[in-house]
Amino acid sequence: MLITGPRHLRTVLDEYVAHYNQHRPHRARNLRPPDWDDSTMTEIADPAAARIQRRRVLGGLINEYQRAA
Repeated sequence: MLITGPRHLRTVLDEYVAHYNQHRPHRARNLRPPDWDDSTMTEIADPAAARIQRRRVLGGLINEYQRAA
C-alpha cells in the first residue's frame, strides 16, 4: 500500500487499529479480539445454514468475516 500523506496514513492506521482490536482473533484471549463482549455472543441454531458475509478492510489487504443477518 502506498501512503500518500499524513492524513492518509492516519486513516489507514485508524482502520487497522479498529480491525486489530475489534475483529482479529488473539490466541492469548482464546481466539477472541481484545474488545470482545461476551454479552454479544449468540448461538447459531443450524451452522450449515448460516450465511457468511465478507468485509474488505484496507482496500482488500485484510478480510473480515461475520455471519450475515
